[in-house]
Amino acid sequence: MRTDPSFATVDPEAIKSHIEDATHHARQDDKEAFLLSAMRLLALSDNGHTRLIPNDAISVLPVRFVAIGQSVFLTKTAEPLDDIEPQQLIAVNGVPIEEVHRAASRLLPGTPQRKRVIGAILYAWPAALADLGFASSNHETSYHLQNADGRATTLTMAHSDTVPASSLSPRNEHGQVDPVWHHSGFMERFDWEATGIYLKLPSFFDPGRSELPKAIEEAAAWVRSRPDAFVTVDVRGNTGGNFLMTMPLIEAIADRGHSRGCAVLVDKFTFSAAIVFVAILKHRLGTRLTIIGEDMGDGLRFFAEGDLIDLANSGAAVRYSTALHDWETGLADPTTPPEIARELVPVGRIGVDRGWVATPFDETPADIAIRRQVEGLV
Repeated sequence: MRTDPSFATVDPEAIKSHIEDATHHARQDDKEAFLLSAMRLLALSDNGHTRLIPNDAISVLPVRFVAIGQSVFLTKTAEPLDDIEPQQLIAVNGVPIEEVHRAASRLLPGTPQRKRVIGAILYAWPAALADLGFASSNHETSYHLQNADGRATTLTMAHSDTVPASSLSPRNEHGQVDPVWHHSGFMERFDWEATGIYLKLPSFFDPGRSELPKAIEEAAAWVRSRPDAFVTVDVRGNTGGNFLMTMPLIEAIADRGHSRGCAVLVDKFTFSAAIVFVAILKHRLGTRLTIIGEDMGDGLRFFAEGDLIDLANSGAAVRYSTALHDWETGLADPTTPPEIARELVPVGRIGVDRGWVATPFDETPADIAIRRQVEGLV
């Protein structure tokens, strides 16, 4: 907290009180109570990058919940349950899911979209439900669900049937139905002929700094080879990485002349460097860029960089921040790294031009649904 600038405006007395609470639970050797109190402590920053990540430290009921649009879906189950079709979550132990979500906000930092993304794991974590005041009295949790046809069902599970949370909820939640997202490298491309070209960029995280630059150069070359094509870029589920490596693609798209348009697909699982990618595109293209989807997982002013600290005794991780990214004003401060400060531009605010969210209930194949969103723009 002495390093992380997102705590600079937090009341020191509030920090002290939350540290005392976390310390008390640590001394009692109550791991789950400690983790929940540490989550409340770090949520004081109100900065989505600064948070406690409990996924590797806890066990949850064998259900995967994902926030999609304004709803929550059960998308996957694990043993001892048989895998079932995706269903919408309506209530937990008789409490409407929106009421549970509002109560959980005190454990979660960041924007409303960020809270929805990282809060979904709490619905499967019995200790969190108890902490929020929504536990049942008989050591089991009941979920009221609804399928695509509107048929209601109730799924009740004993708290003795748990699985490692990381097996169903990855640290960097991407919003796919399955916890493991098997995407083909850093770039997929498709020629839509009259509708233009489509680029899917699932991640900008490349610690080796070798595969992403090659994928970006390939994408940039393809864009330049099709100067008359409308370009659609999909960064839904892209949780970030290094936006500096993507600059050649931004240049290729922006250099195509004033008559060439571009669409970018985003969702609440678009974070960090992927948000910066969209922000720079917006600055360069202006009205030539159409943003399709829903609000992204963060705003244009956030604290990032930093690192992860693994907590040896609990198994959880703490992510802290060290630098300001301000793409609203384009102004750097002393914490902003020089390489980022050089690229800062004043974008103001980014809104969605065309709202659209794909849900597990959609019957239209994903590629066709995306093309339908874009066809009217070409």
